[in-house]
Amino acid sequence: MSARRLRILLTLLPVLTLAGCKQEMTQQRRQDTYSRSSIWPDGTAARPLPEGAVARGDLDRDAEAATPPEVDAALLARGQERFAINCVPCHGAAGDGDGMVVRRGFPHPPSYHTQRLRAVQPRYLFDVITNGYGVMYSYATRVEPRDRWAIVAYIRALQLSRHATLAEAPEAASHLQ
Repeated sequence: MSARRLRILLTLLPVLTLAGCKQEMTQQRRQDTYSRSSIWPDGTAARPLPEGAVARGDLDRDAEAATPPEVDAALLARGQERFAINCVPCHGAAGDGDGMVVRRGFPHPPSYHTQRLRAVQPRYLFDVITNGYGVMYSYATRVEPRDRWAIVAYIRALQLSRHATLAEAPEAASHLQ
């Protein structure tokens, strides 16, 4: 094959290839999510979920969120790790609400050591992590339910570390003498 014929073939090949493409893929008959539709009686293209529909895995997540796990050393270690990753930037390592983000001008979160937060139920702390509160955004998509419970357990350990009495930790008496 001559060089001239090869050049002509290579020039025409993309043209022939593009000519074979149809526009059907880019010009589909479809309904945009919020567009009007004459197909459905309510006139909208968006369809509600069927009653009782549950996203895959949601029932397991809900069950895990409903029941706090047993507190042990492994859960506290996991809570400390997750707290350091997700909470320390705002709440600080000791939970005083003086994290690095706050030092840079972000609003102060409350200290975990206030009487009000020491008195709340663990479920309240779990729900705040899940749903957010004030300027704190939700961590539901960032932190798994078991890890949220681990963080709650670690927050309780932080609170106890600063406010525990000898009656609450009698085994500490032998270490003080």
